[in-house]
Amino acid sequence: MKAEIITIGDEILIGQILDSNSKWMAEQLNAIGIEVFQITSIHDDETHILKALAEAARRVDIVLITGGLGPTKDDITKLTLAKYFDDVLILHQDIVLHIQTLFKKINYPFTELNKKQALVPSKAVALMNFYGTAPGMWFEKNKTIYVSMPGVPTEMKGLMTNSVLPLLQSKFELPFIYHKTILTYGMGESMLAEKIADWENELPKPIKLAYLPAFGRVRLRLSAKGKSKEQIVNLVEKEAEKLIPIIGDIIVGYEEQGTIEQIIGKLLVKKNKTLATAESCTGGAIASLITTVAGASRYFKGSVVSYTKSAKETILKVNPETINKYSVVSAEVAKEMALNAKALFKVDYAIATTGNAGPTTDITDKSVGIVFIALATPTQVIVEEFNFGQPREKVIARTTNKALEILRAKLIKN
Repeated sequence: MKAEIITIGDEILIGQILDSNSKWMAEQLNAIGIEVFQITSIHDDETHILKALAEAARRVDIVLITGGLGPTKDDITKLTLAKYFDDVLILHQDIVLHIQTLFKKINYPFTELNKKQALVPSKAVALMNFYGTAPGMWFEKNKTIYVSMPGVPTEMKGLMTNSVLPLLQSKFELPFIYHKTILTYGMGESMLAEKIADWENELPKPIKLAYLPAFGRVRLRLSAKGKSKEQIVNLVEKEAEKLIPIIGDIIVGYEEQGTIEQIIGKLLVKKNKTLATAESCTGGAIASLITTVAGASRYFKGSVVSYTKSAKETILKVNPETINKYSVVSAEVAKEMALNAKALFKVDYAIATTGNAGPTTDITDKSVGIVFIALATPTQVIVEEFNFGQPREKVIARTTNKALEILRAKLIKN
């Protein structure tokens, strides 16, 4: 069973907003055994919409559409759908009542413009939108299902969860799809692929392997689908286990169990330890990742973004003589930053970063890409030097990932 997601809206195509709807929808569809074959973004244009619908019908069994369902003149999806299905709009009184009730709760005036939201093509099954005014619409034509939903994320998610997904599950006998994503740190994609080549060549036919690289980390996703959940899960898990003796030293966990920042958080809570950061070249990126985890305040106490020489001296109390002798980008400065952050926040662990992210090298003689990462633990200070190359975004991302990797490894050993 294949689906296509069509997002309608010029705001996506001009880069004004990110298409987070498609990502979420694809995850939900995949979870119930429906493969997303294609994701398409198109203009708020009748001709473009009609063409996209016709082309999607030739490729897939289910077409999910979001966007263009507002009450204003630039929202033309509903009228275009009526044209595509050779249909007319009819008024649904239950939807009118729903909108009136919704507006009454927030003391908002109900107008004829709002009433138009209750106009739905007669061939459609109207899906009640409990989080907004525009209903969802379910169509069937030539064995293809079309579902149109608002582009507002909360409204789309409500319709998908309450109506669309249950209806699809009741209508089709769907296969079971299973993914296991292995998180690896510290090895590039090509080197990793070479190391696991023999294992990859021996993968059973139902299993597909995907490499998902980022700066300093590669995710390996194993995917399989079939009728038997037990067989599919066992097959994938068995193959994943075979990777432990091959690349166990760079595996930090499984995405289904959480990200590396979540894994670190669990380790800190388990060991009853605390953490702080002192960041220069990463500009708070490490602290930002750590605090994306709910409940991080249990173990993360704070961060100092000591971006300048004066901030290092006045806030972190790095010795000016150390900076003058070794420069701000040095192992010695990174060490003092970590130790002083540990003392400042009264924590068990402190990460410090200092380096040249580029494009210039400011007041240091170190080349762009040179970074020092320090980790102060309850018993010692570890400092490592890296050359992460260019450009700036790569240096920051790789430094952030490497710092978390170092911390995780030390937490496991301790």
